[in-house]
Amino acid sequence: MRKPHVPRGPFASRRPSSRPVGRGGPAVRRSGSRTPWARAAGAVAAGALPALAFPEPSLWWFAFVALVPWLLLLRTAGSARRALAEGWLGGVGFMVAVHHWLFPSLHVFLLVLAALLGLLWAPWGWLVRSVAGGPPTAARALAALVLVPSGWLVIELVRSWQGLGGPWGLLGASQWQVGPALRIASVGGVWLVSLLVVAVNTAVALLVAVPRVRVPVVAAAVAGAAAVAAVSAWAPGPRVGGGLRVLVVQPGVVGGPDSVERRFDLGERLTLGALERDAAPGLVVWGESSVGADLRDRPDLAERLAALARRAGAPLLVNVDARSAGPAGAAAGIHKSAVLVGPDGPTGDRYDKMRLVPFGEYVPARGLLGWATSVGRAAGEDRLRGDSPVVMTLPDGPDAGARIGPLVCFESAFPDMSRRLVRDGADLLVAQSATSSFQGSWAPGQHASLAALRAAESGRPVVHATLTGVSAVFGPTGLPVGAPLGTDTVGTAVYEVPGATGTTLFVRFGEWPVWGALAALAVAAAASAARVRRRSAPGRAARRPRTARASAGRPAR
Repeated sequence: MRKPHVPRGPFASRRPSSRPVGRGGPAVRRSGSRTPWARAAGAVAAGALPALAFPEPSLWWFAFVALVPWLLLLRTAGSARRALAEGWLGGVGFMVAVHHWLFPSLHVFLLVLAALLGLLWAPWGWLVRSVAGGPPTAARALAALVLVPSGWLVIELVRSWQGLGGPWGLLGASQWQVGPALRIASVGGVWLVSLLVVAVNTAVALLVAVPRVRVPVVAAAVAGAAAVAAVSAWAPGPRVGGGLRVLVVQPGVVGGPDSVERRFDLGERLTLGALERDAAPGLVVWGESSVGADLRDRPDLAERLAALARRAGAPLLVNVDARSAGPAGAAAGIHKSAVLVGPDGPTGDRYDKMRLVPFGEYVPARGLLGWATSVGRAAGEDRLRGDSPVVMTLPDGPDAGARIGPLVCFESAFPDMSRRLVRDGADLLVAQSATSSFQGSWAPGQHASLAALRAAESGRPVVHATLTGVSAVFGPTGLPVGAPLGTDTVGTAVYEVPGATGTTLFVRFGEWPVWGALAALAVAAAASAARVRRRSAPGRAARRPRTARASAGRPAR
């Protein structure tokens, strides 16, 4: 007679339950009742569900239950190998769904990338089965509430590396419109929000699948909610005061062979039109790639921008996307640079984009993956990177002396970059972006929503200025300021951006939830390894098995 299968993991029981499956027994259905192909398709579909929580659907509440089908599937995997496979397949579904708008640029290569990055979820699938799929005890349920979210957070940390695509689609970012979640972000960044969202999903899955552990799970959920509420209420927030009047210029989609020159001309006309309406801004912001030539090589363009600055009585922050020698005589190549222009021309403050979009602005390992340029719109030439962040001081206008921290496009997805700028003294964060290649998709809305998280984390207002929408401004608590400029808008908007002082806990302590998650997983792994060593220690007496007609004290004949 074969022994029943018992999942082994950090908190696995030493002996299988002798009770039959049913009421009071292990509430686990094994995968034999479904074909492997049906489960595989279910894993892909379940992994894709969380995408609905992000813009444009923006079903933020759905994020708290979106992982439940995937979790229920993983905990019933018939073997560790199947759990690994279904974790990987769910990861593929998640990556394709969250990045589906890249299909026009990457075509089939998006599936290749999703298949590779989906491997990050394979160990998570094994972890879910190990801690949530065994005998239904209170200890295992509480372990699942800690370890399952911790495992997810480690995946988000790894794929947030710029070379793997960056932190796009972090689950916590789906809560960008929710005031309490933004407050939590000021404590532990988007990382803490992700951790709590996955914890809620795990609790719901356990409540649905394992009735016997409902009391400890509910008790843990209530205690966790009370702790989060207390910390959020106690945590210091930004002190709002003063402000800056910002004019955002959005020229819209400009195509054709002379689009670079026509875009500059349109941005100039729109700026003059706004100034004629007595905008009187403290700063004028143009979007990414708004200037198509190095201003050091085109003094005529520099003079036109300086004339606008004189007319506005305030500096302009433009973005140059052009071939140049780079700062301090660096190697020639294409840079994307935020450049501050005052009444006398460029002030000398220039920031070269540091984190480039994989395949969009460079091809990783081009010698190996350069074929991606033949199947999509991958970069034909690698852009050059900047080497350090820059905080710029406004030289003129009503807000002279204010300090701004520029980010370029993709960089607004990185919590550590905005945190560094605030620590360096930035009063205002400005993200210049261009998503014209993805008009009509979910990308513009998702990109703009990231500014709300960066504002809440840093306690500083964020201006997200784009060429083609969505342009938006968020105050120091992450709440919107004024109405956004949508993708169907060609025009300008003036925003009364509130100022702020003070430091959030995230700015002080950084990604502490990530380190807490790593510590929890390390402790669980060490405890599991210690149990394995104890069981395999030489000289340990083996327990005699009990049977229906025998016991340890009365062996069967």
